[in-house]
Amino acid sequence: MFDHIRSDLSAHGGHWGAQGFWALVVYRFGRWRYGVRPVLLRKFLSLIYKVLYKLAQIITGIELPCEVRMGKGFVIDHFGGIVVSGYASFGDNCRIRNGVVVGLRRVDEPCAPQLGNNVDIGAGAKLLGNIRIGNNVAIGANAVVLCDVPDDHVAYGVPAVVKPRKAKS
Repeated sequence: MFDHIRSDLSAHGGHWGAQGFWALVVYRFGRWRYGVRPVLLRKFLSLIYKVLYKLAQIITGIELPCEVRMGKGFVIDHFGGIVVSGYASFGDNCRIRNGVVVGLRRVDEPCAPQLGNNVDIGAGAKLLGNIRIGNNVAIGANAVVLCDVPDDHVAYGVPAVVKPRKAKS
C-alpha cells in the first residue's frame, strides 16, 4: 500500500494537498484492508474505509471505489465529476481529468473498460462498456468512447474516431 501511495504522490508532483491524491489514498487503503487478518479487524477497517470513501467522494467529487484494479503512478489532474466503475481496470501511469466517466454502458451488463499503461484521458471524456483501451493512448476531451482503441492511437469526438498517433519527428 505504501509503495503505491509513494508512487501516486510522486506522480502528483509531490503535491500532497492535491484532491486527486487524497482520493487515491482512500482507494489504496480500501484495497489494502482486504488482506488484513483477523476478520474482526478487517470489518472495523471496512467501516473506516466506508466513512473515508464517502467523505472523499463529497469533498473531492471523485467516485473511485476500491474494487477498481489500478497500477502505479495514477494521476487525477483535476477534481470533480469523476466516476469510475468498480469493474474498470487501469494500467500504470494513467492520467484522468475532471468530468471523466469510466463505466458501464448498460446497467444489466457489468463490464467496464480495461485500460492499458500510459493512457491520458481528457476532461469530460466518457469511456463506456466492455472495451479495451491499449497502451500509450490519448482520449480527447469530451470524447465518447464505445469501441476498442489499439495501442499508440488517439480517440476523439462523439462518437469517438480512432486514429494512429502521428510519429514524432
